[in-house]
Amino acid sequence: MNNYGIDIWGDNNFFIDNDLLKINYGCKPAIIDIVQKIRQDGNKGPLLLRFEHITQKQISTLYNTFNNSIEEYNYKGSFQAVFPLKVNQLPNFILPLVKNSKNLNYGLEAGSKTELILAMTYNNDNAPITVNGFKDKEMITLCFIAASMGHNITVIIEGLNELETIIEVQQESNNLKSPNIGLRVKLHNSSSGVWAKSGGINSKFGLSSTEILKAHEILKNTNLIDQLTMLHFHIGSAMNTISPLKKALKEAGNIYAQLKQMGANNLININIGGGLNLEYSQFKRSVNYSIEEFSNDVVFTLQNIATNKNVTQPNIFTESGRYISAPSTILITPVLELYSSQSLATDIKLKDENPKLIIELYDLYKTINKKLALEFMHDALEHLESILTLFDLGYVDLQDRSNAEVLTHLIIKKAIALLDFNDYTELKNIADRIQEKYLLNFSMFQSLPDFWGINQEFPVMPLTHLNTNPTRFATLWDITCDSDGEIPFNANKPLHLHDINLKEEEYFLGFFLVGAYQEILGMKHNLFSAPTQININFDKNGDIKFNNIIESQKILDILDDIDYDTNHIKSILKQKLANKDIWKILNNYIHDNGYLKTTKE
Repeated sequence: MNNYGIDIWGDNNFFIDNDLLKINYGCKPAIIDIVQKIRQDGNKGPLLLRFEHITQKQISTLYNTFNNSIEEYNYKGSFQAVFPLKVNQLPNFILPLVKNSKNLNYGLEAGSKTELILAMTYNNDNAPITVNGFKDKEMITLCFIAASMGHNITVIIEGLNELETIIEVQQESNNLKSPNIGLRVKLHNSSSGVWAKSGGINSKFGLSSTEILKAHEILKNTNLIDQLTMLHFHIGSAMNTISPLKKALKEAGNIYAQLKQMGANNLININIGGGLNLEYSQFKRSVNYSIEEFSNDVVFTLQNIATNKNVTQPNIFTESGRYISAPSTILITPVLELYSSQSLATDIKLKDENPKLIIELYDLYKTINKKLALEFMHDALEHLESILTLFDLGYVDLQDRSNAEVLTHLIIKKAIALLDFNDYTELKNIADRIQEKYLLNFSMFQSLPDFWGINQEFPVMPLTHLNTNPTRFATLWDITCDSDGEIPFNANKPLHLHDINLKEEEYFLGFFLVGAYQEILGMKHNLFSAPTQININFDKNGDIKFNNIIESQKILDILDDIDYDTNHIKSILKQKLANKDIWKILNNYIHDNGYLKTTKE
């Protein structure tokens, strides 16, 4: 049985039982049952299922693990975390997150004016707010306003000009309370991989050692040194190895200690930024550390430096967004069509006189058995190549070519059914010849932009047939009019799916760990909108509840988003259609989402 790597990436959130993928929580429902219930209520096309308990689990695990490390090492500082809004700003994620993490005092991080307004509006009382990114005078003034509202807010300085603006706003705004100040350090050390450039000495963010000394001098000379409460660094997102973090902690810890010795008495926090990764791979582990090792290394390293330098052990802040948000969300996509595996015996249209190769192919198809299945499959593939060559030369016609393609695929199907390809070794040798194209009712650019943009790996698996050995080598196509909307078959990381007759049953795939960045980065390529989103909870009895259903945008809503006058569009269309019955049909279409519909859709 193929479990599609859930023992690697699933973190015990899912399990396979009786052919179905199920949620390991509450009443432990099958995901396909959830999907069918949602579709019965009229929500068609792709779906985003968000499980709030998984987000809560991630937050609790983060806090519990760090607090356990603090207790184990008798560390004198505390642990605190904020969620970076840039990872997922959508209300059906943020509002439950804020509500469900109130007891932990979990805060928010903002990187723009708009995100700061969200944090000022929804952040829990007394929970921290950190503000990163480049800032103008208006944004810094917003930070003063937030402090005056009672928020525990820290402005992280990315450049000396921002510090000068803080001084300017403070001098001009006698009635506003000053926020706390943090310094982002441009460390020499950085991580590796796609996001490594967000850290290190060449990062666009942060202060060099010379600028840190200048910032300290400015703060001291302007009597703002007591506002300096945090040192911040970030070495890169999604770290696969822990060693760069250890080096960065030593560098930042020594900077912290020296600033304390220079008179920054209220500097009590070190913010280690993000970078805590989770496992996306379905095949072998790529993250070589656990969250326990992560927290232990942070606590031990900072404690060791503070003790050696005889300074206060700092409070530890993190801004881990991917770890918190990615696991909670599943993208569910219906399969619309299978290309090349839909060949049926009825598609064979033999002529009165057929080329010898076609006759031989038909004989292979009729006489194949378990003993000769492998040999017949190889023979069929060779015959197909010969027929295609003869077609190019004009010696056989289109019907001959069609018969050769159908017969070859039917022979391969029979061979796979007769043989037990447990290790797929033989199939791998001919993988490029027997790939199946699964057309999925979604837009990769809208729902998996990181796959298209940076080749980010996402676990994918069917929701059903999980007790059946999958034998089809799958390439996945989306429905956009773009050849890049494809997840090609990769022999090194092969996706095997089932041979399904879509006329008789539905087949759904789930893409997992899509809760970080994908929704907010998704683009309206071909004017496809976001899928219908459903938050899923469990009541005290463990029964499932659907909350915050946000339907996929209607066609007119999408056009309105890109600044078309939709009333004008409707007026023109209606004028061009004198027939009222036809206008009714058209009007229904433009008030529906733009995803494809099938008989079952």
